[in-house]
Amino acid sequence: MNTAYKRIVEQANKAFAKGDTEGFLKLCADDVAWTMVGDRTVKGKEAIRQWMSSMSGEPPTFTVDHIVAADGLAFAEGHMTMQDEDGHESPYAYCDVYRFRGDQIAELKAFVIKTEQQPAPA
Repeated sequence: MNTAYKRIVEQANKAFAKGDTEGFLKLCADDVAWTMVGDRTVKGKEAIRQWMSSMSGEPPTFTVDHIVAADGLAFAEGHMTMQDEDGHESPYAYCDVYRFRGDQIAELKAFVIKTEQQPAPA
């Protein structure tokens, strides 16, 4: 496993959980692309900065269950609670796929699925 990529993903998740847009973006390449699969793709640091600042409410509360990293890629999967379109707190499962260029995130694909309940603690 590539421990450098794993550390970067851990730092990115900590920044995102705190609502620290700049902390997240400092880990990214200038031309980073963030795809929310089934929704949209946001390209470039400035576009991501604007998109993240337009989000209402608190950042999601999430748990990273696993991170696996190798060959320029890292995968993080877990579960989270965030506000849905109606403003209600709802549980979700996610898997994020990171592609790296050197030591920067070049691409992030986020697969997020609304679930009925949070998983039981392991």
